[in-house]
Amino acid sequence: MKLTTAQALVRWLLAQRSETLDGAEVPLFPGVFAIFGHGNVLGLGTALEEHRGEIPVWRGHTEQGMALAAVGLAKATHRRQVGVATSSIGPGALNMVTAAGVAHANRLPVLLLPGDTFTGRAPDPVLQQIEPFGDATATVNDAFRAVSRYFDRITRPEQLISTLPQVTRVLTDPADSGPVVLALPQDVQAETYDFPDALFAPVTHRPPRPRPDRRSVTEAAGVLRASRRPLLVLGGGVRYSGAARRALDFAERHGIPVVETTAGRTLVPHDHPLHAGPLGITGSSSANVLAAAADVVLAVGTRLQDFTTASWTVFSPDVRLVSLNAARFDAVKHGALAVTGDADAGLADLAAQLESWRVDPSWTARAASERAVWDAHVDKLRSGSEIPSYAQVVGVVNDLSAADDYVMTASGGLPGELIGGWRGSGSVSMDVEYGFSCMGYELSGAWGAAIAWPGLVTTLLGDGSYLMLNSELFSAAFAGHPFVAVVCDNDGYAVIARLQEGQGGKPFNNFYADCTTSHASPPRVDFARHAESLGCLVFEASTVDSLRAAYAAAREASVAEQRPAVVVVKTQPSTWTEAGAWWEVGVPEHLAGREGYERVKPGQVRYLKS
Repeated sequence: MKLTTAQALVRWLLAQRSETLDGAEVPLFPGVFAIFGHGNVLGLGTALEEHRGEIPVWRGHTEQGMALAAVGLAKATHRRQVGVATSSIGPGALNMVTAAGVAHANRLPVLLLPGDTFTGRAPDPVLQQIEPFGDATATVNDAFRAVSRYFDRITRPEQLISTLPQVTRVLTDPADSGPVVLALPQDVQAETYDFPDALFAPVTHRPPRPRPDRRSVTEAAGVLRASRRPLLVLGGGVRYSGAARRALDFAERHGIPVVETTAGRTLVPHDHPLHAGPLGITGSSSANVLAAAADVVLAVGTRLQDFTTASWTVFSPDVRLVSLNAARFDAVKHGALAVTGDADAGLADLAAQLESWRVDPSWTARAASERAVWDAHVDKLRSGSEIPSYAQVVGVVNDLSAADDYVMTASGGLPGELIGGWRGSGSVSMDVEYGFSCMGYELSGAWGAAIAWPGLVTTLLGDGSYLMLNSELFSAAFAGHPFVAVVCDNDGYAVIARLQEGQGGKPFNNFYADCTTSHASPPRVDFARHAESLGCLVFEASTVDSLRAAYAAAREASVAEQRPAVVVVKTQPSTWTEAGAWWEVGVPEHLAGREGYERVKPGQVRYLKS
């Protein structure tokens, strides 16, 4: 059928289906986030309008924000659905590069469709064209190459026929999942071609479950059988595989304590006797104690980034690492015994080889005993009713949340509080963007999650993240997508001030009190009035008790009125939940923190033995 490039692309989007973890069939692309400009309004914009009854198009107000919303949607659907974001050329396209980095670091699928300059070059240089002096083929969209799993520039309509299968391959592959960027020159968007009807036939994508090589499973089983203190680490790959129940059955059958990574958080019910807590810097002392004592670590579906491993100081230097991962790229890291395959299938194969083998009961029991110590510590942090700490804010949200709720955060101090302090029921209900730690994801990602998640979404963020990217509050309010945002105002970038001063640096440029200004009494943001001006419901709190009342009211009002509700609460600037782990940062020799750095650095594990 004769179509423009843009029309063909939209028809193809509509034909793609996906199978959820529970077997339901849904659209692979449930909607498009769009800001139109001269680079996409007549091509892709016209094509989307022709199908406005079949695929929703949500208007964003920053390109970064709407692309981050697409990322949040992917996480909330366990990578079974993919958000699409389109922009014009130039600055609009570049604004999405940060979101592509978030998706790339977190292995989340998103489809970005930035407009591009003319392939014919007759009007060059066009508005927003940068004209690199040494490369006439380069445009700003080449900046996406470093943060794309798959990149293509469509310079002829018929190129879609070969590139679109690669698009879905990447977006639905457990090993390669990540951002796909199709740069669309505005003249090519409008060109026509006789596309084959078969390109638009409905296709249902079912992510593969590759089984690991039997020899690697046999070797891994042998390592586990020889262990005395094994530890099971569950990452995001367990979540995306739908293998949480399989992992817990595996742990119960063999008596292995279980810990979670950031992306694997809430996979295990908090009060399960084998649950030792979250691992790492933003985790718990209970999990870290077991990690230090473990002689074998079975890491499933995790890339073991530095916050999880405390910059590779959380494990004993003599530990043996077995890594089960769909991506061989991640499985082979740090000298691990690599078992490459799907988490659910791999754990099933491994259990079959281990048969009735069990760990010494004294090691099994340490999970519950160590976690009880951590729970008592968190209980103490949550007590009191003065100006709320982050731990108390998390406690209030935790206490009032329902079983089908979804909670999220990203940068700053709140990831440590949410990861370390949250007590879940075992539903997969948390998104902490700490792969890229992107300030501003908290509100934009919440918009995307609210579109996809059946229960209520609550996002927690600091005043710094709010000021960095808040435009999509209005987008969500306008579109009618409810969620609750708890904005913790501690008067600055408090967690970075903590790092700065904790290593011996002088207070500078983090808290407002330490920033340059010509005013004796500098202005402050009225977050409540600002959020209200963006169409949000607003509730304010100043104590733990008033926060409890405000959050309860916000939950009810947001759902009733189908728009975001913002809870603004003044919080303590210097009270934190500590897991007792080390994080490597560059400390100058003249600062006091250098002594501690030099003391811990020699014990850092450089390469594990598999």
